[in-house]
Amino acid sequence: MKTRTRAQAKLITAQLLSGAGIASGYAVGGLLAEEITGNTSMAGIAQMSVILGAGLIAYPLAVLAGKAGRRTALTLGFGIGTIGATVVLLGVALQFLPLFMLGMMLCGSATASGLQARYAAVDLVDPANAGRAMSLVVWATTVGSVLGPSFTAPGAHLGAALGMNELAGPYLISMTAFGLATLVASTLTKKIKPGAAEAVPESTESAESGDSAVEPPTMKLGPALRFALARPVPLFAMVTIIAGQMMMTNVMVMTPVHMDHQEFPLGAIGIVVSVHIAGMYALSPVFGWMADRWGPGTVIAGGVLVFATAIILGVIDATAEVSSMVLLSIALIFLGIGWSMFLIGGSALLTASVPQHAKVTLQGASDAAMNLGGALMAAMAGTVLQAGGFLWINMMATIVLLITLAFSIRAVPLMHWPGRGRTPTATKDDAAETSQMH
Repeated sequence: MKTRTRAQAKLITAQLLSGAGIASGYAVGGLLAEEITGNTSMAGIAQMSVILGAGLIAYPLAVLAGKAGRRTALTLGFGIGTIGATVVLLGVALQFLPLFMLGMMLCGSATASGLQARYAAVDLVDPANAGRAMSLVVWATTVGSVLGPSFTAPGAHLGAALGMNELAGPYLISMTAFGLATLVASTLTKKIKPGAAEAVPESTESAESGDSAVEPPTMKLGPALRFALARPVPLFAMVTIIAGQMMMTNVMVMTPVHMDHQEFPLGAIGIVVSVHIAGMYALSPVFGWMADRWGPGTVIAGGVLVFATAIILGVIDATAEVSSMVLLSIALIFLGIGWSMFLIGGSALLTASVPQHAKVTLQGASDAAMNLGGALMAAMAGTVLQAGGFLWINMMATIVLLITLAFSIRAVPLMHWPGRGRTPTATKDDAAETSQMH
């Protein structure tokens, strides 16, 4: 028990530091890309690069976790992020876009590691407490992520004092935070591996019958995806995770640019980013408890309503004569809360609805897809903002939300709702079928 508690405390600490590093540069990434290229349509390329990097490395890190344990995967992931922040500083100093983009992509490794940490927390607890375990690690990002953007202005002053581009200053903080997260992750126990704490009902039955239960080897990507695509609930879980990231990324990466065009000061932009990130993480323990108590579907349904509210507020601000910091702050808080509900609800639903030997593969695949989907939205966002303003940005989010609702039609009748049975978990037939897919 003490070992698990210490391991969870270390995961929380690493997540806090990583969150601070990510958030420190969040508000200025788009501004740096716009400055280097001299083109507003390129503003989204910064976050696109971060999210693309996270998407490309998420699955390899999951595979590494399955083979060598979470400690190795998380240490490597945060370490690559540290190198990335250093490369960003060099790219800005040289005003060389490809190097800047490479650095941002490497920073995405810290994002991917932070996402994997929530599943590492699940590996430490009983499956009945999976929602709460992952939400505590997600919540830990709150402190670092809220403080991170608050370092934007001081970081800019630090950069200027060191003779650097002042917008690059916050990445000095990112580099330090990622480095500390790497050190913390390297002290985790080697025993944290996917599924280490999960009880397998079939094992008990086999033991009673005198047979030894042998867990099938971890599924490869192709068979695991075919398994999920053939079943409405796992498919909807993955779509929910991906859609939440796409909607959040689309609106968030362009909000600082939109505010800059409206001549808001850098400090105000940092505050809006801070409250948004607080919305992303602060209530995650509540959503984890809700997922364990009433089922992941309840959390996802609430997320739909929250995302809809955020979009409506964004449309109101976009169509107003003068942009309002108060309205944008409220909209971005709701945007963050919606993301949290989709991430916690979708992750809990995915964990509960697939066999053990398919989990790590599908966890990595869904994290990769959510980041690649976010990268796609970020890549388009600059052009969309230039063409149709902040209104069109919110319309893009609306389309993604409607697609999510379409995928829910087949899954909803099979999910756990208050007053009904739990979400169907993987059965013996599923386990046998997935074994044949290898």
